[in-house]
Order: sequence, then structure tokens, then C-alpha cells
Amino acid sequence: RQHGVSASSIYNWFKLTDGVERADWLPALAPRHVGRTTTTECSPEAWEFIKSAYLRLERPTWESCYDLLVLVAREKGWTVPSSRTLRRRLETDIPPAVVVLTRQGVEAVKRMFPALERDRSVFHALEAVNMDGHRWDVFVRWPDGEVCRPNMVAIQDLYSGMFLSWRVDKSENREAVRLTIGDMVEEYGIPDHMYLDNGRGFASKWITGGTPTRYRFKVRDDEPSGLLTQLGVEVHWTTPYSGQSKPIERAFKDFCERIATHPAFHGAWTGNSVANKPENCGSRAVPLDEFLRIVGQGIALHNAKPGRRTRTAAGRSLLETFETSYAEAPIRKATAEQKRLWLLAAEEVTCRAPDGAIHLMDNRFWDEALHRFIGQKVVVRFDPQALHDGVHVYRRDGAYVGFVECQHAVGFNDVAAAQEQARRRRRWMRATKEAAALERTLQPDELAALLPEFEKAEPPETKIARPIFDGSAAVKVMPERDEDEDPFMRSFSAGVVNLFEKR
Repeated sequence: RQHGVSASSIYNWFKLTDGVERADWLPALAPRHVGRTTTTECSPEAWEFIKSAYLRLERPTWESCYDLLVLVAREKGWTVPSSRTLRRRLETDIPPAVVVLTRQGVEAVKRMFPALERDRSVFHALEAVNMDGHRWDVFVRWPDGEVCRPNMVAIQDLYSGMFLSWRVDKSENREAVRLTIGDMVEEYGIPDHMYLDNGRGFASKWITGGTPTRYRFKVRDDEPSGLLTQLGVEVHWTTPYSGQSKPIERAFKDFCERIATHPAFHGAWTGNSVANKPENCGSRAVPLDEFLRIVGQGIALHNAKPGRRTRTAAGRSLLETFETSYAEAPIRKATAEQKRLWLLAAEEVTCRAPDGAIHLMDNRFWDEALHRFIGQKVVVRFDPQALHDGVHVYRRDGAYVGFVECQHAVGFNDVAAAQEQARRRRRWMRATKEAAALERTLQPDELAALLPEFEKAEPPETKIARPIFDGSAAVKVMPERDEDEDPFMRSFSAGVVNLFEKR
């Protein structure tokens, strides 16, 4: 009584421990309640109906589904228990993951499976990076007057989480991707690995051409090598919209909360969904220069914020974490030839006959080195803002051919230009003739003198003679007479000939 235990309970404990070793008394005394084991009668058709009605993506309430079941059961004569009884049976018999899948969809049930924890401390600074695009929830006015939500392409270091480079454009395109990669390589160096999804801008042949697993667009064996391929970067394709595969998407969420809602963007913020659309949405568009300034400040603050709790940062900022590892890591730097790969746009063109000239954007480019590629495709890299300065020509495998100047068009009656062109042509012809003279050291008469003389061969003697026919009768061929032939044989042969002629 003092401990609130009845005598019958004590006697029950004695029964449970009777014949049991003292060391096993505790598990023997543990409760064995299994809950209710009896079930109320329910028609199988009613059970199937309530499951099918409730387990739908429209997510109807349980009571609305039960009301429908009652209506149908009256017509069909089914036995239906109470609503709470059926609800308990559903919770007992149907796995929770199945309920989430059928009522909330695939993405919701994916979150019920624990994500793989990736340890980024296996890298050093700039050894591996991830790249992705982000569409800002801010209306921006561009210099041409167009108002739209800009797209940003950014690269994040995987070891530290620091943002290395970024570019903003109206869309996620290969030019923005190329320049973003160039900014990173120019300032920090070349990474060994890059993780990105197969978006149109990233999977372009000019970025990842030659990668064996580029599962977008038509992959050909003779396609030109892309920027990352020529820089020796190993490309890893990830699942789109997967924060576990690309940590940069988690950082983009911080940008939505801290940069997109900046006070300077008042009236230009669109909200991250239709439900979160503010009342003043669209009342203002931020000028592009102001938008880039605020975004640059926000990314710098993101990198410099102390107290990061990642395994590599350990309380430091992303910037400090990167700089500490970067100072001790082996970093690959780009050469002057490699810098042309991202500083210039690229196009694949054909060297036209008969001179091998390249025609690009209504401009013509020519150099003597193009003669070897007449009728073949080459890759030209150029600055779109200074196309008349010339282009750099590469073979399709990435080998550098040379710099080719633009052949400017002149007026039809420009005599000075015609004279200058004639002088250039004469100089080129003279140089070509001199080169030919150096290569051709023997004159034709010297070549003829070196050739051996051959005696005329006797024709072979035939063993079989074919008769000559004139119409339907054969022309008589008189056999040659041998002076030593026997007179009898000569007469016999003449008689045989006469006999055939009479027939």
C-alpha cells in the first residue's frame, strides 16, 4: 500500500519469476501488452473502398471518405464499422511511407529516406567545385529597356562552400557559363572536378564537348572538345534540383532570404511563389547596375560571415576556410593559350574552297595556314565585341592553328585598296614561288636523265589462231606449205579441204 502496489500484483510477479534465474527477472517482469487483438467485422469491399478513396493525391479528409463509404454501403449492403475503428486499422495495416506516397507524391516520400551525408573534408580548396544557375525573384530593368527576372550562373567551392565566381544574364546560356568558368580560373585556378546538372547551358558542346557521359543533345565522335574538357576538368553530372548532390542550391536559398529581399529591391521583389506574391509586386524595376552592386555585396557578406558550423569551417567563415586550405593546396594555373578558351566565343565553321577562307557573321577571314583545311570544319574563337580584330583558329581536337585576320570589304571603285590588294597578292605569289623553288631542287631534264632506259620486249608467240568470218562463210585461210612435206600428205590435205567446201 505504501508504494501503491496491490497484493495481487505482487503474487503475479512471483508467478512470472518462478523458475527463472535471478539475472533474468527484469526481462521476465517487463510488460507484454500488445494492444487490442480482436477486429470488428468489416466487408472486404468496404475496406478496399475506404483505402482507395483516402489514398489519393487530392488528399481528401478521412471523414469525407467515410461519409462516401456509408452512402455506398447502404446501397450494396456492406458491413461497415465505426470511423475510428477503420482509421485505427488503416494506421496499423498501411505503412506510413505508402500513405505519404499516395497522398503527397514521390518527392515527399523521398524525404522520408535519410539523405546520404557527404563529407567534403576529403577535398582541399579548389579541388572540386559545383556549378548551377539561379533565377532571381527580382524584376530588373536592363539597358535596352527590357524588364525581366535575371538568371545567375555561379560556382561554389565544395571544400569550403565559398562562392568563387558568378555572372548575371537574361537567361542561363553557354556564354554566361563560359565567362563564369573563366572568372574562376583567372582568379583562383583550374579545379580537378566539377559537379553540375545537364542543363542546356552546362551540357553545351562548347562547355562539356568530348565528355563521354554528356547525355544531352546529339553526342558525336567528331564533336569539338569543350572548355572543361580542354582544361582537363573531370565533369560529374548530378540530379537537377537536388540539394544533396549540389550544396550550391542550399546557398541559393540563403540568397532568396537575405539578398532578394534587400531594402533596395523594394517594389521589385516578386515573391518565391504565387502564394507569396507581395502586394507591391511589379511596382518598380531595379536598374541593372544597382542590382549587380547589391548582389555583389550580398555574396561577399555570405562568404565572410563567421560562425559557420560545417565540418570544414568549424566556426570560421567560408572565406577564411578557403584561404587557409588554398595556401597549402597544389593549384593548377592556366596558361596564356588556355585563357583564350574562355575569353573568346566559339563557333564551328567550314574552310571554303578554293582559298580556304572562313566566313563568319558576314565577315571573311583568311590566312595561308587555312589551305590545309579546305573543305574541313574548324573551330574559331573570337571576341563578339571585336570581331574585326581577327579570330583564333583551332582544329576540332583542340590543336591551335593560328590567328587569322579579317579581310575587310572595300568600295567597288576604291583604286587604292585594289592596288594594295594586288601588291599583297604579288608578294604572296613571290613567296610561294620561292618556297616551291626550295622544295623542287631537280629540273625536268635532270629527272629524265635519272630515269633508266628500257629495251622493247619481243611480243609473245601465239599458239592458237582464231578464224576470220565474213558473213556466214569463213574466209579461207591457206595453210603454209612446208617444202619438205610428203607429196601424199599434201594431196590428202587438199582433198579434205575440197570436201568441206562442197558440203
